[in-house]
Parts: sequence; C-alpha cells; structure tokens
Amino acid sequence: MGVAARRASVLVVVALSGCVSAAPPGEVIDDQAITIASFDFAESELVAEIYTDALREAGFRATHLRRAGAREVLLPALERGLVEIVPEYSGSALSFLGGDATSDAAATAASLDALVSPRGLDALTPAPAQSRNGLVVSAATAARLGLRAISDLGDDAEQMSLGGPPECPERPLCLPGFERAYGLTFESFLPLDVGGPVTAEAIKRGTVDVGVLFTSDGNLAQGDLVLLEDDRQLQPAESIIPLVRKDAVDRFGEGLVEVLDRESAQLTT
Repeated sequence: MGVAARRASVLVVVALSGCVSAAPPGEVIDDQAITIASFDFAESELVAEIYTDALREAGFRATHLRRAGAREVLLPALERGLVEIVPEYSGSALSFLGGDATSDAAATAASLDALVSPRGLDALTPAPAQSRNGLVVSAATAARLGLRAISDLGDDAEQMSLGGPPECPERPLCLPGFERAYGLTFESFLPLDVGGPVTAEAIKRGTVDVGVLFTSDGNLAQGDLVLLEDDRQLQPAESIIPLVRKDAVDRFGEGLVEVLDRESAQLTT
C-alpha cells in the first residue's frame, strides 16, 4: 500500500467513526517507518511521543500519528495494519474488547495479551505507570458535603452535574460503571474533553459539580481539586501498555520490543 493510500485508509476509518478528529493536515504516514498512533488527548500524545523518540534514538524510522482518534478508531486501524503500535491502557482496552479487567496489573495485562493475540497483536510488558478514571470535585464542594470517597456522593448526585469525555455515557468504566457500582444517578451530563484540561477548568468554575479526570492529572496536585477514593474498586488496573502488530515485530526485529519494553519500564506516575 502506498503512502497516500495508507494515510487515506486511516482517515476513512476516522471519518466513519463520526466523532473524532482526523490526523493533522499535512501529516504523512511513511510506509517504511513504524507508525505509532495516539488517542485524541494530551497524555496519550505525550506517551506516544516518548515511544517514538526512543525508537528513533535506537535507529528505527518512526512516525507519530498524533491524536488520531478514540479507541473505536485506533484498534480497528491497528488490526488492519494501518498503524503498527498503539500505546494503550490495559484495563480499558481489555474491557472494550469484552474481557474482565481487575485491579491486578499483571493479570489484566496477561488477559489483554491473550485476547489480542488472535487478532495479530502483542500486548507488551506493562509500564509501572497507571492512569485510571477518577471522579473529582472542587475542594469547596468536598468540604461542604463531606466528600472523601465516591460512595459519599450518594443521593447528592441527583442534584449534581457530571462532566467528562463525550463517550463517557457509553463506556462501561465511566458513567454506566458509576451507576452500577455506586448506584449514582447524576442530574445531567455535560460532554467535555478526554484527558482533563477543559473538565478540570469546568469543575473549578462551577460549570459542573463533578468531573471525570485521569488519576494522573497534574491539576490534582494544585490543591483546589479533590480526587474521590474509588472505595468500591470499580476501576481496574490501567497500566500503560503498547499494543504492537506481530508482523511489525517480524519485520523490524525483536529490537523493536526491547526498545519499547525498556522505555515502558521508565514510565511511572
């Protein structure tokens, strides 16, 4: 497949999703390079860039397809060979594919590898770094309502608005999960962003009462937001873990895996 045809194929997959952005204008996929695709939020883009830089430093030709879309887009693109690597989150990827994710990082990674292997993919060694979904409120709201854990929201949730990723109402570990595990029914849901900057600002401004942020979000260290404890352990292990096409390993050699594993080992939260 030529460069133009391959890039067009990725954009067709993106366009068919109907809900994600295309690759940045002018970004070309190099057929002779390893293409790493990131999800449409900043943390994923940063992680993919780290892996891309590591491969380049090791002598590989590597291309980063930035903010290529959501999981509904990137996993099919990976399976079809339109990209070679997608840095994933173990629990969410496993749940998305129909598996049962748990808080055990090693077991979740192993289950994911077993599930993707028949699809022509390998789940490599998970990084120590994890980034789970979390419910966050302002420090003022936490103090006013005595909130420490998600279960503390209780009936108050019925008078509260929730903000977060647009796909949250459909994702099993987002709104449906909070309803199932905690019995929470929010008054309304406001679709915001994936990865937090807009959501964090909406919580601070009072645009929403509760927001879905990653537990690794830097905004949580500033003191004006409170991450509620997941006291019923809804969220599984969410190790950063590269999904790689088996034929890419065959094509580029085991050195590809060695570089990715070495870089993963250095990713911590």
